[in-house]
Amino acid sequence: MRARTISGSPAPMDRLRCAVHAETGIRLPPAKDLMIQSRLQRRVLYLGLPDLETYLSCLFDGGRLDAELPEIVDLLTTNKTDFFREEAHFRLLRDRIIPQALGRAPPGRTVRFRVWSAAASTGAEAWSAAMLLARAAEADPRLDWAILGTDISRRVLEGARRAIYSAEELRPVPEDLRCAYVMSGRAGTVARGRIVPELRARVRFAALNLMEAPYEVEAGLDVVFLRNVLIYFEPDVQRRVVAAVSRHLRPGGHLIVGHTESMNVNEASLSQIAPGAFRQTKGTR
Repeated sequence: MRARTISGSPAPMDRLRCAVHAETGIRLPPAKDLMIQSRLQRRVLYLGLPDLETYLSCLFDGGRLDAELPEIVDLLTTNKTDFFREEAHFRLLRDRIIPQALGRAPPGRTVRFRVWSAAASTGAEAWSAAMLLARAAEADPRLDWAILGTDISRRVLEGARRAIYSAEELRPVPEDLRCAYVMSGRAGTVARGRIVPELRARVRFAALNLMEAPYEVEAGLDVVFLRNVLIYFEPDVQRRVVAAVSRHLRPGGHLIVGHTESMNVNEASLSQIAPGAFRQTKGTR
């Protein structure tokens, strides 16, 4: 069945775009209508409805919007992610941020290190950081680390929790880390890998909507990754999200956004230290 373009009925699409914007902060212009219709057609087929117009009628005339909104968000949000994407940020974590944390602590003192991947998608970012933290903890057992990954899409979070990826998805992982932290296997003829249990024990994933501050996330974090999500928000939403997220950083903690998003960070308590990387100066001397 082909998705039908809705003509003569702009109101339902306008209402749908407004609902998605209110829920996610992402504005979908009318130019995206064909994309929206194409993606929602999967839901139309799943529910056994005759066409998209009937589905939209169920949402707005039948009172089904609240129940369907999580499914709609799952279908319409972009979940592009890769292991070690924007590699310079992971080098900064490995070569500067982790060593500085270890260097601040007296010999023999446990170093608590907490990371939040705030737009975790399928988990590649969180697992990339986990590999570097695990490797650092092997070299210095004082390092007590944990990672929280959150995303608005419950569907992608299920994949993140399973931590099973294709060989192609795992290709960007450096060979030494892949050998140490990925278990190899096959699903039929397809090569797969799963993140080892030792890492899975230290990383958890939870649903979280960045539009719904304050967040149920602990404070005093060492690093927050908020990469490649601000670009989907309007400037006022960007400011609110950055301010809300930065409140979870410890003094001297780091916020990391996408390389192209540095200009979207306008928070007085954050000082830029590298492309896309900021340090929390509030409370520091």
